Amino acid sequence: MGIVSFFKGITVLEEITSPVNGKISVVKSLGLGTYFQVGDLTQSGGIVYEIWKTTLKKIKSEVSEPGNILILGLGGGNCAKLSRKLWPFARITGVDFDKVIVDLGRKYLGLGDVNAEVVVSDAYEFIEKSVAEKKEYDLVIVDLYVGQEFPIVFENDAFLQNINKILSKNGVVVFNRLYFADKRPQAVKFGNNLEKIFNKVEYFYPEANVMLIARK
Repeated sequence: MGIVSFFKGITVLEEITSPVNGKISVVKSLGLGTYFQVGDLTQSGGIVYEIWKTTLKKIKSEVSEPGNILILGLGGGNCAKLSRKLWPFARITGVDFDKVIVDLGRKYLGLGDVNAEVVVSDAYEFIEKSVAEKKEYDLVIVDLYVGQEFPIVFENDAFLQNINKILSKNGVVVFNRLYFADKRPQAVKFGNNLEKIFNKVEYFYPEANVMLIARK
């Protein structure tokens, strides 16, 4: 679409409506580079990239080199790009239900340059299939927001137990949750539930988020 608007150093490169995420704005700013805005929340690029950069660097310092990495909620490819930099020899699989945002990631955020398998699928069904096929992953990244909402289906015990099943013996899963205003008690409740399913849950707080790092 070209440049839609320009205001105070911010350029809107494209606006598109997704059947999953609704209106997506591709924005470029001097300070944050190119990022995707869905409603009032940055979904990919910008500050979200920095949040994941901090989080994955922490994980790298604490765990063994992962051979298989699974990203649920690939979006524009933040975690895929960062994982490739941190673990250049890992096999990376990214899953997202929204083909529109994945295509935007290829167009604007360099997702197409990352050596990763991209699967356009429902994450719940993908995990069920992975359990049935007895697949294992050393690192699972769960970033399944639609706008500001974390779909309730990804909070249920069946999904979380399936995540635990696909983790390798020393595997790690990290869940991204918003942690401000009314999102805070929701995140705390989610963390309490994780503690019933996983042996160890660590809380890490970058920006307005909490990263719940769980181990088998």
